[in-house]
Amino acid sequence: METKTTIVALAALAQESRLAVFRLLVQLGPEGMAATKIGSELGIAPSSMSFHLKELAHANLVSARQDGRFVIYSANFDVMNEVIGFLTENCCSGNVCSPVIACCASEEKVS
Repeated sequence: METKTTIVALAALAQESRLAVFRLLVQLGPEGMAATKIGSELGIAPSSMSFHLKELAHANLVSARQDGRFVIYSANFDVMNEVIGFLTENCCSGNVCSPVIACCASEEKVS
C-alpha cells in the first residue's frame, strides 16, 4: 500500500462518526448493513450519513451494493488489512513482537 493511500484512509477515519460507522461495519462482517439502519443504530442524521459514507467509500474503506431499494454498506477488509500492514510493516525492526498487553501485564507483575 502506498503512503498516500494510507493517508487518505486514515484521514477518513479521523472523524468520530466515520470511525463509529467503520467499526460497526467491521463488527457486522461481510453482510454489512443498510445506510438507514447504520444511521439509526449510531444516531446519525440521514444527510450526515450520506456524507460520511461517501468519505469512507472515497477512501475505499467501505463498499456498497444494491439490495432491492436499499444500499448495503460493508467494510472493505482487504483495504483495512493493507492499512494495518502498512502501519506495522517495520514493527520491532523485524524482530518478533510481543503483544503490548502481555508486555504491560508482565511489567505490572514485576513491580
